[in-house]
Amino acid sequence: MKSKNFDDIPLRIIPLGGLGEVGKNMMVYEYNGQMLIVDAGLMFPENDMLGIDYIIPDFEYVVNNRDKVCGVVITHGHEDHTGAVPHLMEQISAPIYATPLTRGLLEAKLSRGGLLNRVQMCTVEANEEVEIGPFKVEFFHVCHSIPDGVGLAITTPAGMVIHTGDYKFDHTPVDNWPTDYAKLAEFSRRGVLALLADSTNADRAGWTPSERVIDSAFDDVFRESPGRIIVASFASLISRMQQVANAAERYNRKLSFVGTSMVDNARIARRLGYLDIPDELLVPVDQAVKMKPRDIVLMSTGTQGEPTSIMGRLSMGTNRQFDLITGDTIVLSSHPIPGNEESVYRTINRLFRRGANVIYERLAPVHVSGHASQEEMKLLIHLVRPKYFIPIHGELRHLRQHVRIAHQLGIPEENTAVIENGMVLEFTNCEMRMGERIPGGYVFVDGSSVGEVGPSVMREREILAQDGFVLVNLTLDRQSCRLRNEPEIITRGFIHEPDAEDLLAHTRQLVAETVNCTSNGKMRSDLEQSVKSFLYTKTKRRPMVFVSISQA
Repeated sequence: MKSKNFDDIPLRIIPLGGLGEVGKNMMVYEYNGQMLIVDAGLMFPENDMLGIDYIIPDFEYVVNNRDKVCGVVITHGHEDHTGAVPHLMEQISAPIYATPLTRGLLEAKLSRGGLLNRVQMCTVEANEEVEIGPFKVEFFHVCHSIPDGVGLAITTPAGMVIHTGDYKFDHTPVDNWPTDYAKLAEFSRRGVLALLADSTNADRAGWTPSERVIDSAFDDVFRESPGRIIVASFASLISRMQQVANAAERYNRKLSFVGTSMVDNARIARRLGYLDIPDELLVPVDQAVKMKPRDIVLMSTGTQGEPTSIMGRLSMGTNRQFDLITGDTIVLSSHPIPGNEESVYRTINRLFRRGANVIYERLAPVHVSGHASQEEMKLLIHLVRPKYFIPIHGELRHLRQHVRIAHQLGIPEENTAVIENGMVLEFTNCEMRMGERIPGGYVFVDGSSVGEVGPSVMREREILAQDGFVLVNLTLDRQSCRLRNEPEIITRGFIHEPDAEDLLAHTRQLVAETVNCTSNGKMRSDLEQSVKSFLYTKTKRRPMVFVSISQA
């Protein structure tokens, strides 16, 4: 119920991640000087982001207003919604609200970063209602590819906003807990100001298949595979773990989880009751690799072609715990994240080359999406009947297509908004308008470096990757500033030196002439420019050129 005292106070919706890309989802709701954060995820690097481990949202706006943050709500346990939580909680102090499984996964993540004792964790359940500052947050269950996912009904004096999180309308989910349609209809009866809905599959017609279709595909694989079966999936895909365990039990195989994140997540899910796997079915990996191949199933990560993952190392023959053997069947139970297709298919080709039989999504239904397709999106809009519609979670093409669907269902164009990260929406007196724009770009994580690698470094890495570098090392006489020795030229990634002696000899001659004709103050810059121009003239390539000058 709106209070007249608050009519002129805007509800501000501020996307910091997930609008314009798939991943690093993060949304801020701000009202009357207080902020509620929903999710803080990571994104895998694209192919041209050399050396980057992952990407997190730019939450400078949150850090600058850390005293206003009254709570952080996490909708579910996938990395694209939780991966940046440790980085965020290093900067702010606020309670985290999450369902039991999501909380367990978060606690493991925070423990690894030494942050768990600093963070107040609050467990919530679907159908529960919590007051967080000026926000009344009602949690409703949504079906996704991980148990315990929730959407949010966020009520302020400015109105109610529905934030779906990731969802699908699966009538036969693996955990037998479908999305709460009745709750969505109830929200509609109360009146929904705005719906912010997942757009990941907005360009996919029809309905997303049920997770149950995977059971028959696994049956076929387990029945026909004569040797070991290695199933690769995301470590947070708990429902897939259950399906693999069920198939292993049906076909009298033992199951072994491989990799720290897979082992940790399975342990947490079993402890909390989200995985039903008998103790006698599980064996440690060191025992599994000694068993007869037809008696074992290994489950690991590495579905996105990451070179350092177990699947990446298996494809290169560099995995430490075990290697591929004749008769192995590998099941990639995942879909390539946009931008990862090239590395995924390169890994598949390498696995085939090493003698494995690889089964992936295009060959058999060993994976289904956890996101709604177009018909489910239409049903959601009909159930909720919002006044305003804002698509979230997706690239710009997904957001645009989702808005077109909303228009087809009768939501006026002026009542929809396609916004990207950093673009602020404000709602006052049930009217929507654009606010100011704030930073909403990428923050690169490279090892222990967070945000220190920027666009200029990425450009340098791209140049180095394309054309390599040339180092010119000079020793000058301290008195005359002339060469004491012949210039030393070192190249990497540019040209094979033994095959290019003539080019390097001419380059050394150019360097000597430039040194003799240049004042000491401009020597370094003149040399770099001269060598760059000369090498481009001779090779049509642009390596990075560095000049090192010492005096003796």
